[in-house]
Amino acid sequence: MGLPKSLIEGHRRFLRDKHAPERGRYAQLAELGQAPTAMVIACCDARADVSMIFDAEPGDLFILRNVANLVPPYEPEGKYHGTSAGIEFAVQGLKVPHLIILGHSRCGGVAAYRHRVRDKVAERGFIGSWLTMLDNLKIDESETFEFGDETAFEFASIRSSLANLRTFPFIKKREEEGLLSLHGLHFDLASGTLLSLDDGRGSFTDLHAA
Repeated sequence: MGLPKSLIEGHRRFLRDKHAPERGRYAQLAELGQAPTAMVIACCDARADVSMIFDAEPGDLFILRNVANLVPPYEPEGKYHGTSAGIEFAVQGLKVPHLIILGHSRCGGVAAYRHRVRDKVAERGFIGSWLTMLDNLKIDESETFEFGDETAFEFASIRSSLANLRTFPFIKKREEEGLLSLHGLHFDLASGTLLSLDDGRGSFTDLHAA
């Protein structure tokens, strides 16, 4: 079975409409390497396109996507850690100044955990084991009242991933030195709204609110 026709045609449009007019930019990126403004840890969900959300150009963002945009705690025991490896490369190698956890509404991973894994209905395969990072989340009851159970849970998972990021010694060090800022964002698929976690108040507010 070959590639879907939609992907082949899409690549043809990319070459014609985007790559050709900016061939010099792409050549420069290939020659000089990358210096992204931020690393974004986002969900695999096909509906949440990180570059589109931020209207970002190639080279602007170092993007890592996994199920439910989760970050494991620092566990340097030598096993396979794709997410941790990506974080290490972005922070230690590329020295990104910003690291963003980007959650989103109607997250399938969070929903699977809430409705299946937590209630022990689904078998614990790779996804089930991965989602155990959502065990024992602290849900803000005021957010449940304002935004609903699902969104409050998504907010809590973002906070948990931020807390896990701070268990990485090299992240904690660069943050304390003022060389790295951590951010929590939540994207609403229907409205396009981005909510940002205010570290001072501990609550999510509209990114563009005065």
